[in-house]
Amino acid sequence: MTSLPLGMLIEALVAVLLLVTIGYCWILNRRLQRLRADEETLRATISELITATEIAERAILGLKATANDADKTLGTRLTQAEHLSKLLAGQLGEGEAVLTRISQIAEAARTAHTAEDARRAAEEEARQRAQAQAHAQAQAQAEADARRLAAAQQAAAPAYQQAPQGYVAPQPAPRPAPPAAPYAGAYRPSAPAPAAPAPSPSVSARDIRAAAAEATARLERFRKKSGEAAA
Repeated sequence: MTSLPLGMLIEALVAVLLLVTIGYCWILNRRLQRLRADEETLRATISELITATEIAERAILGLKATANDADKTLGTRLTQAEHLSKLLAGQLGEGEAVLTRISQIAEAARTAHTAEDARRAAEEEARQRAQAQAHAQAQAQAEADARRLAAAQQAAAPAYQQAPQGYVAPQPAPRPAPPAAPYAGAYRPSAPAPAAPAPSPSVSARDIRAAAAEATARLERFRKKSGEAAA
């Protein structure tokens, strides 16, 4: 009798332990399933990380290549900018030289025009003076001839009155008119000196000034554009 309850107790205890073991195994199975799901998620995450790492490495290589190209391009652009700056400086110098040359040409044209006017005025004054002197000399010569003719007529009149009737007094031979002596002080133009080239009638000093002002304005605009491009 005593062995029966003891066996039942042992069997009941074994059954309880079996139930506890089954429950614990079920719990462990659920945990293992969760771990397996987490493992899959972790593997997917690791794969994504590896893919992102590869993409980042390729992007880094591309960035390095881009940086190298940018460095080379920047060096080339800097060299071209220096060359362009030197070229612009040379063109600015040439523009200033052209402006100076235009100013010199305008000044020379103004001086030549003034000198030409002065020379023409001097020639006109000398010509008028020579004409006046020649006219005065001719008038004096005519008055002298008239006085000589009157004196000759007065000298011949008494001789004609004292001559016998029928006597014809000899008529004085006509005196040839004395050749007009060349006036020593008359204007005699010498060999024309090489005059400065006069400006063309169609181009006046005002046109030259306008061209110089326009060239100056263009040069200033060119300088501003060069400064903006350099900035």
